Amino acid sequence: MLTLGAFILAILVLVSLHEFGHFLVARLFKVKVTRFSIGFGTPFWKKKRGDTEWCLAPIPLGGYVKMVDTREGEVAEADLPYAFDKQHPAKRIAIVAAGPLTNLILAVLLYTVSFSAGITEIRPWVGTVTQGSIAAQAGFQAGDRIEAVNGAAVNDWTDAQSAILLNLDAGKVNVAVKTESGQSVVRVIDVADTQAAKEAAKTVFIGMLPFRMLNRVGVVEADSPAAKAGLQKGDALLAVDGKPTANWLAFTELIRRSAGQKLTLAYERGGKRYETTLRPDSITDNNKQIFGRIGMGAMNDEAWQAQVQHLYVPNAAQAFQLAVQKTGSYMRLTLEFFGKLITGNVSLSHISGPVTIADVAGKTAAIGWQSYVEFLALVSVSLGILNLLPIPVLDGGHLLYYAFEWIRGKPLSERLQQAGMRVGIALMLMLMCVAFFNDITRLLG
Repeated sequence: MLTLGAFILAILVLVSLHEFGHFLVARLFKVKVTRFSIGFGTPFWKKKRGDTEWCLAPIPLGGYVKMVDTREGEVAEADLPYAFDKQHPAKRIAIVAAGPLTNLILAVLLYTVSFSAGITEIRPWVGTVTQGSIAAQAGFQAGDRIEAVNGAAVNDWTDAQSAILLNLDAGKVNVAVKTESGQSVVRVIDVADTQAAKEAAKTVFIGMLPFRMLNRVGVVEADSPAAKAGLQKGDALLAVDGKPTANWLAFTELIRRSAGQKLTLAYERGGKRYETTLRPDSITDNNKQIFGRIGMGAMNDEAWQAQVQHLYVPNAAQAFQLAVQKTGSYMRLTLEFFGKLITGNVSLSHISGPVTIADVAGKTAAIGWQSYVEFLALVSVSLGILNLLPIPVLDGGHLLYYAFEWIRGKPLSERLQQAGMRVGIALMLMLMCVAFFNDITRLLG
């Protein structure tokens, strides 16, 4: 219910304000608006106010503003001066551009609200590297401090991760880091066109985390094999079947490989050494593979976290400035993504649809209002940029038509416009199919 509610609220906010941008500028230029609809399909709620019918429709994948237009049917002679297609191209450009620009402005405002309540910054420092991962193969080590990706400086963990993931399929990714000893080196990730790159695109994970785990028990689930073996929070792991445990990740990997097997675990508590036995539960994942699980989690390295995580509260002016920077950064990343998508330098696995958006909406809402507000801001940026792409059927395609009309002094031929619309519809249908396919594969693991 939380996921559904968070998703519906996101659609209502982002789509309604996008369409309201079109509506306001249309009314500013005295264009007659006959319908304002949130959602597609037959409206289940309608209310007439003035010349405009306000509607809610059942398919929550968009909305529209319907204006008087002679190309769409008969228009009363008294309404001709207020028809959209009878306006100067500059006015039509302003009306069409207002929707995407409203989304970008909304993103700035949402980020400003969130940042004003405080910012938890995660520095781009590597705390943990998983064995056999893309990051491990590239030579990343705990303690690395990421400074730049392909020559572009990064300021926080999110920027670093986004830049790396976006460039995985474009060729070698050169990541400039400063090691824990202070040496400047370049870690090279070269996994383009591999299964590992495709999996990373789906999971948004290349095998490294900003936080560091101690080789100590942080949490024990009730009635789990770990709890039945008597393990408690704070216990330090020493060895399994007589072999020392190098770190928590190595211990976890050993447990995963030992489903149903009896293990002897040595640990330290209160300065004394103890031994216990346990048998990991056998768990089957979505790919029908069996792995072991004992219901125990690691203790976080709080000293390291204090260095990596930084919390501060900016004033209103600083929050707005940071919001503009963050929106600009995501606009650049989004445009770069679409550019790489066109050239084939980024995997189609990165494309997400409404199912993934709903899932993330629910997860961010569960974390807290700030996470949810920043999620809305990010989706608003994506919606704004997507609609500005020069594809017929999107706002950007209409902007392209009206720009040509303004330059030529007359509109493009009806035949050419219709051909462009058919191509645009085909492209968007293909994009939607890929998005739904990715959603389903993620949902099913």
